[in-house]
Amino acid sequence: MKVTIHSRESIEKLLESGFPENTAVIRFYDVELMLDKKFNPLSFYDKAQRVFQIPLLDIDIDELKYYGFTYESFFSEADELAEFICEAIKDGLDIICQCEYGQSRSAGCAAAILEFFENNGISIFSDYRYYPNKIVYHKLLEALKKRQTLLL
Repeated sequence: MKVTIHSRESIEKLLESGFPENTAVIRFYDVELMLDKKFNPLSFYDKAQRVFQIPLLDIDIDELKYYGFTYESFFSEADELAEFICEAIKDGLDIICQCEYGQSRSAGCAAAILEFFENNGISIFSDYRYYPNKIVYHKLLEALKKRQTLLL
């Protein structure tokens, strides 16, 4: 299993130059950008084997209340994403985690995957290029653990 992190810019280059085979994509996108008429959505059609797209603000726990969220209501797709990840890994797919800048939401997601499957999420937290979103990390890791418990 290979887990990589990409920004919008790097994923666009990858889509142009040759997308890796046997890949599932987890894409976090900004709802505000979708409202901009100049915004071009990414298409993984005929490129990735599977795609899971999540509209998710890039905010920290201290900011939740300003956007009308609680910890419980933010990132409600965590359980569904955990199922997607487990199925992709079971089917031998590599995983690309992508968000706008490739530093926060995608890094939190990648760290949770690596922590759960390889006990190595710290590799993302200790890499100076990333600022993993801790809500994404904790909620996804808990969803993966819950899914594992349900399968036992």
